Amino acid sequence: MKERSTEIGRLISSYLGKEKNLEDHTIHLLFSANRWEHVPLMKEKLHQGVTLVVDRYAFSGVAFTSAKELSPEKAAERGNFGKERYENSTFQEKVLQSFYHLMKDETLNWKTIDASKSIEDLHREIKSIAEETMKEVQNKPLGQLWI
Repeated sequence: MKERSTEIGRLISSYLGKEKNLEDHTIHLLFSANRWEHVPLMKEKLHQGVTLVVDRYAFSGVAFTSAKELSPEKAAERGNFGKERYENSTFQEKVLQSFYHLMKDETLNWKTIDASKSIEDLHREIKSIAEETMKEVQNKPLGQLWI
């Protein structure tokens, strides 16, 4: 689920839905601002011991659109593909290449899954990875990414 309930989020949604046009630098900054406006709540929840599942939070900003565990062809087969501004195969292929570049950073803990599996198999795999990760980090201090 995308977080677009704030004023910034609604503006992003209208841009992605092709209702508004914005200059590229402007939308980039809005995406960044949308992530930053949620940091205080996220930190509060983490300090309370709440586990957050935040897919592609910072990295989609770097790659400038949604994560690509799936080939552009397979993504296009899913419902509603193409309704938003960046949902076209040419752009998604560029995003995929950006993610491959990011995944070369060995200091990051990337997990790659085959999203063409059944929903049930994906659920089991993601749940297992999440549970393993939660155990690994439960006593580690909260770090920061790129700051």
